[in-house]
Amino acid sequence: MQVNNRLFEIVYILIQKKKITAKELANRFEVSTRTIYRDIETLSRANIPIYSIKGKDGGIGILEEYVLNKTILSEEEQNQILFALQGMKKIVGEEKDILQKLSILFNKKVDDWIKIDFSKWGKDNSPEERFDKIKTAILNKNRIQFIYYNSNGNETKRIVEPLQIWFKDKSWYLISYCTLKKDYRIFKIARIKEIKTLEEHFERELPKEKKEEKYNFKNISLKLEISQEMTYRIYDEFEKDEITKKDDGNFIINVEYPENEWVYGYILSFGEYVKILSPNKVKKIIKDKLEKTLKNYI
Repeated sequence: MQVNNRLFEIVYILIQKKKITAKELANRFEVSTRTIYRDIETLSRANIPIYSIKGKDGGIGILEEYVLNKTILSEEEQNQILFALQGMKKIVGEEKDILQKLSILFNKKVDDWIKIDFSKWGKDNSPEERFDKIKTAILNKNRIQFIYYNSNGNETKRIVEPLQIWFKDKSWYLISYCTLKKDYRIFKIARIKEIKTLEEHFERELPKEKKEEKYNFKNISLKLEISQEMTYRIYDEFEKDEITKKDDGNFIINVEYPENEWVYGYILSFGEYVKILSPNKVKKIIKDKLEKTLKNYI
């Protein structure tokens, strides 16, 4: 354990346990008692109110009312750190030690104000497991292998070096270096199946230009008329300024989406309850897709 980490841990233990012997600390950190006393001296020089009591019931302690905010962070800074950790604990992992330690150091109760759940309704936990495997592979720098389905449903086997998880417009994406394409690629996590973590380690980092890249897709402006039967979807899936309600109860939707197969599938998901008002290009594409679909039932 690095010295700075050990010092932080000692302060945390003293606040939590109030008093502990140098021998107990030495055993915990696998160092000598001499090293522990040097650490205590270092903490004392940093104006942290640690004291030592000799004798049978003696030990090392810290003043009862000491909390970290008196020496380092303002009240607002403490709250920002705790709120950020509370919101991110699912993404960084289930381990709550950091959040717990800082809440004790700050002498604050942390309200459970947010929950992030990657699983679907029901018993299917595969999306959450998939996300956790990707996250762990990024942190440990292990290659992963998976089956990927593109927007046309074509299946390929990929081995990638996972570099970053990216959230955009209600969907999660994986930015990685693909060994098949020998280039950086973006994969929609929902389309990743049969994921396996490989023993192969990599050192590649996400290049600065990729970090700064906006990953913008070419957008298309759509004007849709959606029937009132779809009201339950309208307010879930569109922003208020994208919705205009007509006198007959139907809705006019003005929205921008990436111009790709996803948007065509999304429009088709409204079935008979959607009408494309513009652009004509998309009207034609959807009409062609519907005609091809009908041929499957002749």
